[in-house]
Amino acid sequence: MRGLLARRMKFHLLGAFLVSMGCAALYKFGVAEPRKQAYENFYRNYDPMKDFEAMKAAGVLESAPPN
Repeated sequence: MRGLLARRMKFHLLGAFLVSMGCAALYKFGVAEPRKQAYENFYRNYDPMKDFEAMKAAGVLESAPPN
C-alpha cells in the first residue's frame, strides 16, 4: 500500500494531460480551422457597398431610407 497514491496520481495526471491535449486538438481542427476558412471565403468576395445597397433597398436602415 506504500506509495499507492503517488503511483495512481502519476497515472491519472498523464491520462488527464493526454485527454485534454486530444480535446484541444479536436477543437482546433474540428471547429476553429473550418470557422477561419469559412470567414476567409466569405470576406474574399464580400462587397460592403453592395450589401449596404441591398439593406437600403429593403428598408432595414433608418438613417438611409429606400429610394
